[in-house]
Amino acid sequence: MKILVSNDDGYLATGIRTLAGALEAIADIVVVAPDRNRSAASNSLTLNDPLRVSRNGERRFRVNGTPSDCVHLALTGFLDEEPDLVVSGINHGANLGDDVIYSGTVAAAMEGRFLGFPSIAVSLVGREFRHFDTAGQVAVELVQRLGERKLPSDFILNVNVPDVPYAELTGMEVTRLGFRHKSEPVVESVDPHGRTIYWVGPAGPGQDAGKGTDFEALARNAVAITPLKIDLTRHEALDELSEWLQGD
Repeated sequence: MKILVSNDDGYLATGIRTLAGALEAIADIVVVAPDRNRSAASNSLTLNDPLRVSRNGERRFRVNGTPSDCVHLALTGFLDEEPDLVVSGINHGANLGDDVIYSGTVAAAMEGRFLGFPSIAVSLVGREFRHFDTAGQVAVELVQRLGERKLPSDFILNVNVPDVPYAELTGMEVTRLGFRHKSEPVVESVDPHGRTIYWVGPAGPGQDAGKGTDFEALARNAVAITPLKIDLTRHEALDELSEWLQGD
């Protein structure tokens, strides 16, 4: 099996190094990752500036672009051979609920899916980020399962792994996305020149975090595996909206 590995925390991040090392034991991998931290880059592509690729080792490359740039570049001509699978991560932090809208980690996986490849996004959920090896082992198990039993190429698996030793995991569960409360307020500060600056506030806690959600699974030290799709159409509202447009 051939796997393209990318992330949004940059090519030097502990997460991607752990992921690449874990997957290397079971597959042929190539890493194409951003040259710096591009967290929350979402699905952005760089269109007005050239992308530059630098070699960072054997089958290791860094790109002056976003996670989506990296995967798009790799799959549309940069690589000599197409991979069987795209794996993004291991993200330094959760991608739960509406985090997926902003996540560069999930965006890299989405870009793989846009281009016809099954994709997995892997994130480590916690505050101290001590157990990347746990997330690496989970990624290996999922990839091995995919090798034995294929999923459709339009599948994206959003995988969130508790930051605990592997032996303390309570299982792997299929979940739906929960929802967060609105973000905390922006943090106002002053730069060294006396100018007012703002930092985006932290994400809010789980609001819809009940049974069956990714939030609830993580609270029990279970791995949350959420299948994602790209179609944002609110299908159940089509008839209602048509009636609204046609009404007097």
